[in-house]
Amino acid sequence: MIYRFGLILTVLACMMVSLSADEWKSGIDWPRPEVVEGTEPTTTPPPEGAVVLIDGKSMDAWNNGQNWILKDGFAEVKGGSVTSKQEFGSCKLHIEWASPEVAKGDGQGRGNSGLFFFDKYELQILDSYQNETYYDGQCGSIYKQRPPLKNVCRKPGEWNSYDVDFTAPVFEDGKLVKPAYITVYQNGVLIQDNYEIQGSTFWHQPPVYEPHGPKGRLQLQDHGDPVRFRNMWVVEK
Repeated sequence: MIYRFGLILTVLACMMVSLSADEWKSGIDWPRPEVVEGTEPTTTPPPEGAVVLIDGKSMDAWNNGQNWILKDGFAEVKGGSVTSKQEFGSCKLHIEWASPEVAKGDGQGRGNSGLFFFDKYELQILDSYQNETYYDGQCGSIYKQRPPLKNVCRKPGEWNSYDVDFTAPVFEDGKLVKPAYITVYQNGVLIQDNYEIQGSTFWHQPPVYEPHGPKGRLQLQDHGDPVRFRNMWVVEK
């Protein structure tokens, strides 16, 4: 009897862990973002005063950067996510990226990465070219918060660009007094228009703000796909 009772408790505990690890989705019935074909990435060089984070020659600006692959003028994901050694607040950022040339998997399992501000607020990177997934998780979304206005993803292996204007949140005495805002252009097309970010990005729960300082690290995510990056620079506002 004691053994049976213990077994029941173990099963219940496992069920609770499984439930706590379940993926959270907003449940909002978003309209399907319009598909826009024929876009070209912007290839703006770093302006004067910009902090260059990826130039295709070195990953010294990143924690764990030594594990990524450098070749042909770009950096390729391998061996874990990277976080910037320098911290940034409100800023303008440019980055160019490409999903793997050979498309494998579907939905969230295809060409997945992410650009995080403050290590918390995710702008999704995903191969969304003829690849359906939940719209607030597709490429250009503020992950699990807001879909992109347009789906302008180019074919697998082709370069895309993000031009981002990010305004950091403000906290006073541990309380949010001003939320974060983000505007994003993908390949020159507006896909996020001064969107008010709802909080930190989570996989298993709704977004919520967590107090932090005026500056934080950028992160490029290793989601298991060999996504490539080049020409990444930041100008603080």
